[in-house]
Amino acid sequence: MERSNVKDIYKWDTKSLFTSEKDWEKLYTETEKNINFDKFKNKLGDINILLECLKEQEKISINVEKLYLYANMRVDEDTRISKFNAMHSKATSLYVKLSSESSFIVPELTELKKEVLIEYSKSEILKDYDYMLKEIIKNKAHILPKNEENLLALGGDVFSSFKDIFSMIDNADLPLPEIDDGKGGKIKLSHGMYGVLLHGTDRNLRKTAFKEYYKAYISLINTISTTYYGNVKKDVYLSKIRKYKSCLDKALSTEDVETAVYENLLKSVNGALPIMHKYIEARKKALNLKEMHMYDIYAPIAEGVELKLTYEKAYELVLEGLKPLGEDYQALLKQGYSEGWIDVEETDAKRSGAYSTGIYNHHPYVLLNYQQTTHDVFTIAHEMGHSIHTHYSNSNQPYAKADYRIFVAEVASTVNEVLLLKHILKIADNDKLKKYLLSYFIDMIRTTLFRQTMFAEFEYIVHDLVEKGQPLNKDNMNEIYLKLNKKYYGDSIISDDEIAYEWARIPHFYTSFYVYKYATGIISAISIAEKILKEGEPAVKEYKKFLSSGGSDSPVELLKLAGIDLTSTKPFERAMQVFSDTLEEFIKGK
Repeated sequence: MERSNVKDIYKWDTKSLFTSEKDWEKLYTETEKNINFDKFKNKLGDINILLECLKEQEKISINVEKLYLYANMRVDEDTRISKFNAMHSKATSLYVKLSSESSFIVPELTELKKEVLIEYSKSEILKDYDYMLKEIIKNKAHILPKNEENLLALGGDVFSSFKDIFSMIDNADLPLPEIDDGKGGKIKLSHGMYGVLLHGTDRNLRKTAFKEYYKAYISLINTISTTYYGNVKKDVYLSKIRKYKSCLDKALSTEDVETAVYENLLKSVNGALPIMHKYIEARKKALNLKEMHMYDIYAPIAEGVELKLTYEKAYELVLEGLKPLGEDYQALLKQGYSEGWIDVEETDAKRSGAYSTGIYNHHPYVLLNYQQTTHDVFTIAHEMGHSIHTHYSNSNQPYAKADYRIFVAEVASTVNEVLLLKHILKIADNDKLKKYLLSYFIDMIRTTLFRQTMFAEFEYIVHDLVEKGQPLNKDNMNEIYLKLNKKYYGDSIISDDEIAYEWARIPHFYTSFYVYKYATGIISAISIAEKILKEGEPAVKEYKKFLSSGGSDSPVELLKLAGIDLTSTKPFERAMQVFSDTLEEFIKGK
């Protein structure tokens, strides 16, 4: 379907950003001209000049973000339109220019005496920047001299090239074939279609799709191995240059998270693997399989109970499910529905998938490709969780503290999913639907908590090897990954030979030590949702303090506002108990 055939109610409103492309070009020209910080260089020891510099950087950043957001959204509406692709490239270049021009700020501040920085961080006129200044004090040992910082900033495109190369392999060069559909026809394999087939009921088709999909990666495994090894070596290089203890230390320090949280996650999940193995055994029995393979892990246990709802009915269900979050949260959900926050329909050449995005001083946006499936109902709740988190943060924090860390980015979205699921379970009027929903929740935990932690453990191991001077190649990475797969999934499933290559198809591995945040996110979200349902308004009030906190402190400290302390084992234990209880309910319901 072409976009021109979609009703306006189902499109996001980009005119609230720019009424025309001419207005975009005007702001672009003005902004590009103003990206010049020479008058501030070597003068940040004066607190008033520092304030002026930070305010100038803030003003320009807001404009650059607005330009980029508009261009990116227009590209995603229809990736074929060259003028929007050109605008996107220009906006991206502005980001690079701004980063380069302002790269002196942190190094110059770092060169100031610690006592001066402490004084700055306590100053009333710099109160919007106190957390940033505290971070500079903490990271003084890792900031390079100004010229070297500028060189690193200019090298951003080089350092991201491994990710770009893999993206090209994965999206353009991967030789995905057509496969027999078992009915005399052909199906063209793609990343999206592979997921559809693995969630399907035709086991032969699942097996064929699995074998052929991995065959494509295996055919390029030497190139992929070399690319990923290069990415890890890049991580090691940057961590050494900045004098961190390890790549993990650098990655987590960037988000002000202690490495103990990562290690606590691995330890806690490894300790709970017997529950995971019990689930795999229960899934095997539910599917009535003598042998279960990796291509059976997504097969539907309960059939014929898909939530086939129109977008309007799905949104109504989301509203009902999220009522525990209060009237103001409901009002924002309704505002998003009616005031052009959401782009709903799948159209020709539109970007696939779903996301939430936003900028300061403006409402957020959500991209969907809504289909009448259970997954897409939950996607509405998920993405609106992101958007409303953004709204609360932007509304309650100054620009310098509004942007929350990626570490907590998945918490609000997952809280929404858990609350919605609990609501649907409560109103479900038949055992088949309940069984389906229980399996949906269990699989949410399996894929987001256990699977992402397995990915995190793989990253932990391979980076450690390279830091110790050992090379990576397809053989040792396959061996490591296959061993982890067997450990996490247990003996009730056959770890097929192809699964050893799964590491080779994970795009997130090119943003190192990212995936663990999905696991800590769902652990936090499950705990928060349980508190809200049990305690009501007091827990909601705590939760909204967290949503309103933006990036005003370390993410671990901000989660404590919602009653979640990831430096302790309690949230991990609570999440594992919920997983265990849900599994028991599922087993009894059979």
